[in-house]
Amino acid sequence: MELRKTFHIEAAHRLPHVPPGHKCGRLHGHSFTIEVALVGPVGAESGWVMDYADIKEAFKPLYERLDHHYLNEVPGLENPTSEHLALWVWRELKPRLPALTEVVVAETCTSRCVYRGERLA
Repeated sequence: MELRKTFHIEAAHRLPHVPPGHKCGRLHGHSFTIEVALVGPVGAESGWVMDYADIKEAFKPLYERLDHHYLNEVPGLENPTSEHLALWVWRELKPRLPALTEVVVAETCTSRCVYRGERLA
């Protein structure tokens, strides 16, 4: 069974490695949507994979570091592309949510990045 929980953050950023004059090189903000997916068995007694409140609690420290902040100042997000944000969320959440299988970061309603974990070499 797969669970998904969606979080919303408001944050500013700029992309420091884009070509000169690129619009994303200027300071701007997004209403980011971050969705996390977990997979696991449905508990025979509980009837669920995990309490959604536990997912929210695991995400809370990330929310507090991201929401209404300048992402470039968050350690590990000096180049805060959607791809880097998805990877950062994965690395922060995976120890708290071992059943994590996917992180989706949408910076607009039409542009999103999907990350499904680090590949083994």
